[in-house]
Amino acid sequence: MQLRVDALEGHLAKTIAPLYVISSDEHLLALEAADKIRRAARANGYSERDVLTVERTFKWGELLAANQALSLFGDKKLIELRIPTGKPGKDGGAALQSYAKDLSPDNLTLITLPKLDWQTAKAAWVGALQQAAVYIDIPAVERPQLPGWIGTRLAAHGLSADRQSLDFIADRVEGNLLAAHQEIQKLALLHDPGKLTFEQVHDAVLNVARYDVFKLSEAMLAGDPARLVRMLEGLKGEGEALPLVLWAVAEEIRTLLKLKSGMAQGRPLGVLLKEHRIWGPRERMMEPALRRISLPTLEGAMRDAAQVDKMIKGLRAKGFAGDAWDAMLQLALKVTRG
Repeated sequence: MQLRVDALEGHLAKTIAPLYVISSDEHLLALEAADKIRRAARANGYSERDVLTVERTFKWGELLAANQALSLFGDKKLIELRIPTGKPGKDGGAALQSYAKDLSPDNLTLITLPKLDWQTAKAAWVGALQQAAVYIDIPAVERPQLPGWIGTRLAAHGLSADRQSLDFIADRVEGNLLAAHQEIQKLALLHDPGKLTFEQVHDAVLNVARYDVFKLSEAMLAGDPARLVRMLEGLKGEGEALPLVLWAVAEEIRTLLKLKSGMAQGRPLGVLLKEHRIWGPRERMMEPALRRISLPTLEGAMRDAAQVDKMIKGLRAKGFAGDAWDAMLQLALKVTRG
């Protein structure tokens, strides 16, 4: 049974299932969902708790043993199985399929996974869990959705803010829902219910952005130069290694070039995306980006990337003035603007 995360509380108020699976890369939302299940388990008499984490040395017999072991005090038990990689392996896949077929009536099991890639999502063990469990797949909160998400969270505290203030918070917590949650909690402590002014938000919210070098590609694909400049400045200020930044940008340019070249040869974009293992939010961003960016621009960007690499190594480069970070910015903006 598939269940939306926003329907979980209503579901738990009516019933409790023997098996829940949470799959998400949004750690805050996954943690909140897991906490709701734990609270419901305690309220329904599951007073003992076993926590198992699948690591390299994990033995799958531990899961079966936990399911079969009787409680010392005759109480019902909550078993938590955490699979941080989302890759249980051959033995793990078989164990999970067997486990899903033989759920103990005395136990409640909670399995947590990261967001699964398209190939793993087709595995037999995933299908077995989806059939036997209440399966909660929590999508990522993408940057365009973040102001609305923040507004909803503020409303839960009786607070509201205009779009400028919501965008300001979103910019400061770039890609970090936990940081956004903490800032919302802080605003709720500082101010009574009502509408917040921009000055109140500005004064209270810290710049807690955690700039992720791999999110630079999102700004490039979306054609968002302001976000790109902000992220590059943040990475530079945090002391990120410029070779890593260049590598991430160059890889995205190389991928775009392969897709654009394939399309120029008449190959369908859907086939090319599958061939290059591009899915999810990134897949949705590719088509408009490829319409915007020309093949000569991408070919020139690859040549420019080689010149930036020379600058990083202290060699003379053609066509760039300033330091290597400036050249990196010019390269990324070329792709962003198309």
